[in-house]
Amino acid sequence: MAAAASSSSFLSSLQQLRIEVILITLVVTIPRITDCTVVGSCYTSIFSFGDSLADTGNLYLTFQNDSCFFPPYGETYFHHPTGRCSNGRLIVDFIAEYFGLPLLKPYMRIKNGELEDANVEKGVNFAVAGATACCKSTLESSLFLVGEIGGNDYNYLFISKKSVEETATYVPQVVTAITLAIKELIELGAVTLVVPGNLPIGCSTAYLTDYMSANEEDYDEAGCLKWLNKFAEYHNEQLQIALNQLRHLHPHTNIIYADYYNAALRFYRASHQYGFRGSALKCCCGSGGPYNFNVTALCSEAVKLCDEPSRYVGWDGIHLTEAAYRWIAQGLLEGPYTIPHITIPCLSPKEKYAMKSSYFVA
Repeated sequence: MAAAASSSSFLSSLQQLRIEVILITLVVTIPRITDCTVVGSCYTSIFSFGDSLADTGNLYLTFQNDSCFFPPYGETYFHHPTGRCSNGRLIVDFIAEYFGLPLLKPYMRIKNGELEDANVEKGVNFAVAGATACCKSTLESSLFLVGEIGGNDYNYLFISKKSVEETATYVPQVVTAITLAIKELIELGAVTLVVPGNLPIGCSTAYLTDYMSANEEDYDEAGCLKWLNKFAEYHNEQLQIALNQLRHLHPHTNIIYADYYNAALRFYRASHQYGFRGSALKCCCGSGGPYNFNVTALCSEAVKLCDEPSRYVGWDGIHLTEAAYRWIAQGLLEGPYTIPHITIPCLSPKEKYAMKSSYFVA
């Protein structure tokens, strides 16, 4: 009972933190608006929150003592660490660039006073009470990326060696946390929300190392652990059921499920078709073992880096490379991996085709 109470408290505190982050972010990141006119129906901004798959530097600005905040992180695109847990850009960065928007700034930059005109002294309630008509129009024309959420919750439980059956009992709590966050955003004025599911965690280098098995039946044709992928599928199924319920409750919104699972699974199953070489299960920055991953020698300047990160799926054993995130983003924006498809209503068919043909050219 004590363990269950501890895990429940952990999940509850995470939910509270996420709601506060959403509301504070909306206060401090919406610029001062002098003209309420929204041009066309294109997305004018992106708001994002989630775990390290979406974090563009909040944790970095809060703690600055994690491995993601030191070289070689960020070396491919930014050429220095930014707090992103990869060698370069994340999925949210590619989405922003695709729509011609600047890369997202972490809200902690504003909270820490690095950006002007950001007053959070009145707290979260001020965000709701102070929302003006202009602010509402901005939210209505914005794209919200709500997640990926849940991965860290499950990591906490699996690392604690909870069984898959016990961990599955927390799926409803995690899904509820996500739906509550979505409801908060809708009440604030959000209209278009992209909600990612979980990745195929059975293909995660860290899990493959931690749960290595001598039984070949535990692995699928790609070498991923079947039981962990089935767990991710279960989470994703429950999340989609909840999103369908939200769509019925809020028919004026566009709630889009982002299928991270299948968008990523394709390059685990056929890595060479996507420009990756060798095993897609080995990480680029790591040391030792069949997957080049060792918890005693995590990615750092002291660990040998692969020659071409763009030819690897895994970056540090936990997070993916910029190249992998790029393929996932392309699958969401141009492929079949969103339900329903992401649309850009302000563009003509010709303009949409030009955008599709130009951005993801290698």
